[in-house]
Amino acid sequence: MNEMVKTAVKALNEKKAVDIRTIHVEKLTSMASYLIICNGSSSTQVRTLADACEYKLNEAGFPIHHREGTAESGWILLDYGDMIVSVYNREARSFYDLERFWKDGVDIDIKEIIDEE
Repeated sequence: MNEMVKTAVKALNEKKAVDIRTIHVEKLTSMASYLIICNGSSSTQVRTLADACEYKLNEAGFPIHHREGTAESGWILLDYGDMIVSVYNREARSFYDLERFWKDGVDIDIKEIIDEE
């Protein structure tokens, strides 16, 4: 797993993201190699998670390519080219159900990354 993914997972975990999932999708699409999905418990936390992730990645030398959505809409997407981070509120995550859509991807165990902190 690359440093960009580790940095994103750590940033999301530090801000108490709920159910962080990392899926390796490189063999399924040319869009990205990794998809990180998580949710926050409120629009404020969704914004905080996305902002913290973007800040930590930028600080580590990974500038964002594109940002979409708003906390008020229930989701924010951070596009880093090789990695996409999707931060949702609980309802939007359930509605979009990206885990089901990318079920043929390889789930990455992030326990080691989180335990490093």
